[in-house]
Amino acid sequence: MDTKQLICVIFVLCGYISFFPGVVSEADQDALLYLSQYGYIAPTRKNSSKLVDESSYRKAIEDFQAFAGLKVTGELDDTTKEIMTLPRCGVKDKVGTGDNRAKRYALQGSRWKVKDLTYKIAKYPAKLKRADVDKEVQRAFDVWTEYTDLTFKPKSGQVHIEIRFEHGEHGDGDPFDGPGGTLAHAYFPVFGGDAHFDASENWSINSYRGTNLFQVAAHEFGHSLGLSHSDVRQALMAPFYRGYDPIFSLDSDDVEGIQALYGKKTKKTGGPRFDDVPDDDQDGDFDNTHNNPRKTPAPSVPDENLCKDPTFDTIFNSAEGFTYVFKGDKYYKLTEESIAPGYPKKISDNWPGLPGNIDAAFTYKNGKTYFFKGSKYWRYKGKKMDGLYPKDISEGFTGIPDDLDAALVWSGNGKIYFYKGGKFWRFDPSQRPPVKSTYPKPISNWEGVPDNMNAAFQWTNGYTYFFKDNAYYRFNDRAFAVDQTTPAFPRSTAYWWFGCTNAPSGTIAPSESKKEWLRTAGTADGEESYSDGRWQSVNETDAGEHHERSGSDQLPSNLDSDRSSTSPVAVKPALTILVTLAMTCLTALW
Repeated sequence: MDTKQLICVIFVLCGYISFFPGVVSEADQDALLYLSQYGYIAPTRKNSSKLVDESSYRKAIEDFQAFAGLKVTGELDDTTKEIMTLPRCGVKDKVGTGDNRAKRYALQGSRWKVKDLTYKIAKYPAKLKRADVDKEVQRAFDVWTEYTDLTFKPKSGQVHIEIRFEHGEHGDGDPFDGPGGTLAHAYFPVFGGDAHFDASENWSINSYRGTNLFQVAAHEFGHSLGLSHSDVRQALMAPFYRGYDPIFSLDSDDVEGIQALYGKKTKKTGGPRFDDVPDDDQDGDFDNTHNNPRKTPAPSVPDENLCKDPTFDTIFNSAEGFTYVFKGDKYYKLTEESIAPGYPKKISDNWPGLPGNIDAAFTYKNGKTYFFKGSKYWRYKGKKMDGLYPKDISEGFTGIPDDLDAALVWSGNGKIYFYKGGKFWRFDPSQRPPVKSTYPKPISNWEGVPDNMNAAFQWTNGYTYFFKDNAYYRFNDRAFAVDQTTPAFPRSTAYWWFGCTNAPSGTIAPSESKKEWLRTAGTADGEESYSDGRWQSVNETDAGEHHERSGSDQLPSNLDSDRSSTSPVAVKPALTILVTLAMTCLTALW
């Protein structure tokens, strides 16, 4: 073999090694299984010799990222891989994709021809009392009764919907995978409507621990009634398990979906069905508007001091679903429109041992609220101090600075974000170290959000809000930028959050004085209307409040740039080119 032949052989070998590294990465194999399991590509299996071309693989990842509300890159980056590990429903996100599809997914939107349905629990979980399971299952069905004329009654013998708790392979060709991963799956009505739950899960009732049976069951019964997965993050029918929600209610997307199948409710029922929602509101002024979001709140009287000076120290949601504003040594409870009657109250009266002038606060997914001031922090469970506090921030939140401006738990990925001056830090308790070396990063990464903010939090409508001086900014997590709408942001905190009618309803400058408010009052863009918990101008263009299409987990690249990408699983076009060039080379030389 001469030199030219040797070079040609080396060319072929290098090309082979380049395009086929020997073993497809485990991450790619897992992603292929996931994407095929949930309908994004034709089914495949581990160690399969079936090739998936680059464009199909990339398109599948893009489709999944779009559905989950992630930044669409077409790459199997760290965030996409993380979302693929979240506990979720086993029903496909994309119905009827690929060949050899399971019959459960073949028809989207089928429905029952009758409205009086029956069910039975054929097999119970081992660790819960049967009576408790019966109650939670009935509650889960009642979620759908609230907005339709559907009824559900338990009975023995032949029923419309059979419910079973099963381990692993259980006869339908769709085995469960143990704790985590797939929690449950259900059949559409045309294929029987049965619902199966993974018996290996740690099912729980009214607890932040384990997997909440009521919420998962209500989701699966949505499938049993004909609903597919929703890409609305707040919807019950979103595919990812979002944790225990003590103040549960259906999203408008869920309601519209079920009423499209079965019509609106025409029959009257009794009082609120969910009479066992925990009431931990120690102020004694709990109202049932949290149980029935359609109920109109009682009128609230604006607070004169807040209207004069709407700046405050921090704002947060409690584990019970209430929104509190801290200012100095006092606090306020917000209603849908304004401030709840009887406020302000002293912080020390309801959070014993907690000082005033708090820098930042948030409630974590463990149900505990953390308060920060100077170099110290406090942890409370409800309104009771949870241990010996205060402690040093450097001790409990390694890598986070003192004297914070704001903090929040971002729904995009469940991580904790801290803000100070013009920088922010991401804190992940599950990682070591919890703050990556790439932090802090500039707040300008959050497009449109100002430096030196006063407070930040996520409200119950799914948007993230940032406050500075007397103004606020509504941040769209999916677009990853301050909302572009009319009137533009920033807007007056006093008008939109505290119900101060003398404040302007349009766009303001963050430092705009009360004199400016009075001068611009009355220049609102139109008559005011109530929409999704905040008053807004009827001239406001598609703000996305009602039909927010935002996935359950999102982490844009400008928040976490240390991503890793993987090579395509199989590259047919590139292989064809390689083989053609190699054959041409060899033919010419031999």
